[in-house]
Amino acid sequence: MNTNWIRSSVTFSALALFGTLAAAQTSLIPPSIRMAPQGVEYMCGGSAKDEAAFMHMVAPRWAASFEFAVNDKGHHHLPVAARVKVRNPYNGDVVLDVPSAGPMMLARLEPGSYEVDVTLGGLTLTQPINVLIGQPARAVFLWPSNFDMASAMPRSGGQTTALLSTRE
Repeated sequence: MNTNWIRSSVTFSALALFGTLAAAQTSLIPPSIRMAPQGVEYMCGGSAKDEAAFMHMVAPRWAASFEFAVNDKGHHHLPVAARVKVRNPYNGDVVLDVPSAGPMMLARLEPGSYEVDVTLGGLTLTQPINVLIGQPARAVFLWPSNFDMASAMPRSGGQTTALLSTRE
């Protein structure tokens, strides 16, 4: 039996497997960390399955995470973009005001209480969020099943606002 042929076949198979694993690992380019005009670091993404898994994996290292979806008969459709505004509820100061480029956003907020407004298709959902030291805060914004983004666009420049209760 030709042992050289077996060795080279095993070596080739191992190299092929390693190349496949390396390609799979490098195919995921994590979302970039951005700086908001207000000075808060944030990251958006989660549209692809691998990217969503990455965002969920790193979320505990960020002070706050926000998730956005449209509920449609029990299925959650992920919006591509929403406008996120985080403000101090006591004085109204805007701490973060940026577009989200995906159904998830992570933000490095300072510890404190905030009101978070997320606007999608002209409908704004608002939730309070409390950021504590060493304990990541999470808020999920779920637009109702009867929400139609095309017809929800404001005609006179106004917005519709819905308040959500905090579920922690």
